[in-house]
Amino acid sequence: MGVQAIIVAVVLLFMLVALMRECLRPGLILFTAVVMLLVAGIINPEEALKGFSNKGMITVALLYLVSEGVRKSGLLERIVYRVLPTKNVTITRANLRFYPIVSLISAFFNNTPVVVIFAPMIKNWARKMKLPPTKFLIPLSYATVIGGICTLIGTTTNLVLHGMLLQEHKDEVAAFEDSKGAVEGILLRFNIDGMHMFELTKVGIFIALAGLVYLIFFSKYLLPDNRKAEEEAEEQAIIPPGAVRHEVMLGNRFPGLGKTLHQFDFYRRYGGHVRAISRGGEILEGDYMNMRLTHEDTLIVDAPADFKETWKDSRVFWMVNRVGDYEPPMGTKKRWLALALLIIMIIGATVGELPIVTDHFRFIKLDMFFFACVVTIIMAWTRMFSPRKYTKYFSWDVLITIACAFAISTAMTKSGFADFVAGYIIRLTDAVGGTDYGIYVILAALFLITNVFTELITNNAAAALAFPLALSVSEKLGANPMPFVVCICFAASSAFSTPIGYQTNLIVQGIGGYKFTDFVKVGLPMNIIVFLLSVILIPIVYGM
Repeated sequence: MGVQAIIVAVVLLFMLVALMRECLRPGLILFTAVVMLLVAGIINPEEALKGFSNKGMITVALLYLVSEGVRKSGLLERIVYRVLPTKNVTITRANLRFYPIVSLISAFFNNTPVVVIFAPMIKNWARKMKLPPTKFLIPLSYATVIGGICTLIGTTTNLVLHGMLLQEHKDEVAAFEDSKGAVEGILLRFNIDGMHMFELTKVGIFIALAGLVYLIFFSKYLLPDNRKAEEEAEEQAIIPPGAVRHEVMLGNRFPGLGKTLHQFDFYRRYGGHVRAISRGGEILEGDYMNMRLTHEDTLIVDAPADFKETWKDSRVFWMVNRVGDYEPPMGTKKRWLALALLIIMIIGATVGELPIVTDHFRFIKLDMFFFACVVTIIMAWTRMFSPRKYTKYFSWDVLITIACAFAISTAMTKSGFADFVAGYIIRLTDAVGGTDYGIYVILAALFLITNVFTELITNNAAAALAFPLALSVSEKLGANPMPFVVCICFAASSAFSTPIGYQTNLIVQGIGGYKFTDFVKVGLPMNIIVFLLSVILIPIVYGM
């Protein structure tokens, strides 16, 4: 390993430790790593910034606005009301009706708003049906994840890797043109212009079906009964006359993180009295007013009746109300328009990639980026989301993380670090699997490396670290890189065993009062299911 590769390894180690210790927000940590690589001369300013103009990253940003428009239409709530049973209810029967629908929705919709909308509704419904809400909320998070891995737009991770494929293809085309054919062999090998809408469905559908069987029929035996957190919170204080009790899940943007409630006046800023703090499924005992707030906390708040309406669109915390049903603010025409636009975007992006369409529309690329742009503008002008507040709907930290990931991936490739690790994986394969099982060992190694990263840090950062390894392995084998990238997609999204691996896990932990060990018990079998099916099915589907 050369000097540059060693520098990259040190920067990556620093980045991983900082992410695990949560020294700063993930976006800032990755940007710090980019600056370190820039100062070391491993990447140039153009390479450091190319992720900020990447089509995949901008598509993620546009889909945040599309998701907000569909969320405000109330379509998702109406679906849930019709699906949840109200008579002869059992846990298995409810699971059969609900989780397949959740997975289908999350295949075309951002996972986080799906869980934010559905989790409190499921909790209220379970109470009415005299069933423990804890039997439903972790599976809700997992159902959205396995649905999201089935399509290009199902999760930001898929779009990140799609953007990286596009960038790699663009770079190699440029290299081919500059060298007048000297890299023709590489170009022909890598002639992959990103992923189409249902590229991941070829394998993902089998993973989703197996995961749903597990969640519907078996997860209830590993899930806990009701935790005491909610009852303890209700006993913490009598609700004052005219007030309503809310659960507020803190987000990464919450300005009081790291401060105590004595230092941060929640009532002055938001008009509610904090009665208790729930962390890791347990109500904090003692003087909670002097305990520092973290993004894993859920606040029990007594506030006026208009508190929900005032702060429901906030991005500093999520409203997890336990009272009343949500009334969609849009009229019928707009709701149908929102549904029509979503369908047009999905079908248009799928059909637009067919050869017969690309041959007739050479002057424009009818891909997901094109249709996301069109749908976003229509939603803005029809006021499906507030055009004056549209910037608040972006998750800026996620977008910065994604943009910086491109520069880090470039550094891993340029320095030779990715080739070094890829060579080690292949040598390990020869030692363990030999020629008969070599491809399975390689896929297993890539999956496990990515999955460990995603459980410890973030899914997008894990995908960014694993992508250059996948390209290096495929180049050394002279193979199509797509199967290896697909493997990384599944591994980066399979954050089931810890609450910190995926945003939706943190949300349901706060709402359901789960402990860390609950995710280990229920999530580890899910990790194994996705791992085995990915390693076994990818070589079959792609003829490796």
